[in-house]
Amino acid sequence: MESPFKPDALKGRVALITGGGSGIGFEISSQFGKHGASIAIMGRRKQVLDAAVSALRSLGIQAIGLEGDVRKHEDARRVVESTFKHFGRIDILVNSAAGNFLAAAEDLSPNGFRTVLDIDAVGTFTMCSEALKYLKKGGPGREDSSSGGSILNISATLHYTASWYQIHVSAAKAAVDATTRNLALEWGTDYEIRVNGIAPGPIEGTPGMSKLGPEEIESKARDYMPLYKLGEKWDIAMAAIYLSCDSGKYVNGSTMVVDSGLWLSKPRHLPKEAVKQLSRVVEKRSRAKPVGLPTSKL
Repeated sequence: MESPFKPDALKGRVALITGGGSGIGFEISSQFGKHGASIAIMGRRKQVLDAAVSALRSLGIQAIGLEGDVRKHEDARRVVESTFKHFGRIDILVNSAAGNFLAAAEDLSPNGFRTVLDIDAVGTFTMCSEALKYLKKGGPGREDSSSGGSILNISATLHYTASWYQIHVSAAKAAVDATTRNLALEWGTDYEIRVNGIAPGPIEGTPGMSKLGPEEIESKARDYMPLYKLGEKWDIAMAAIYLSCDSGKYVNGSTMVVDSGLWLSKPRHLPKEAVKQLSRVVEKRSRAKPVGLPTSKL
């Protein structure tokens, strides 16, 4: 699909994207590059990184891949510093690395719970912390910038209510959203860094959907969704461009839900026609009742 943004919307900017070698992260990497940004991808699997970088370069995008695990502080520091050394600046940090699997709460070990928290929540904060000096107004590579850079955290809607077999991810994403708001307050005030998030719904063609959304579950989800369709990775990437370029320059501390309204949805207990029939019965009854106060009240 054609982008609604100008091809140079991110021209001259450098984006570091964790988990940028596959799924939503790669689509953001690709679309950022197509809109003028230089791209650094961080990931744990060299083979995936190499394939992603090769694909980006084939599109004429300046891109590098950097191996690292967001759970390891030393990796976060090395990747951030390597990005700065290669490109001379960092303008955008996208925290897209995530861990997920289905598990009933009673069967989930504390280590499994902790692992997802470490990747999603602790990893997000660690990357933000290491990138701070390069993103803030007046920092290295930004001495002449009129404002600070931008941080974008990929979240979810699982914790808005509750989700079956996702207690670990729900807790982690709740922490990510809290981190987004608090950094937006502190770093927006002190360093003119905008910090926002995106909460995707079910997106087709992603590792998450293949692991968490078997076909029968996917079919049921479609019935609950107001727009009755799964999202595309492109949808998330377009939201990411909006929040990262000048069009979103007054947006700070927000997590944009991009899920067709799924988190608002509930199954229908009655078909629409049955509701209409009930409504007609109620209306007839109300018309039959006398209007006015009982005589005893006059």
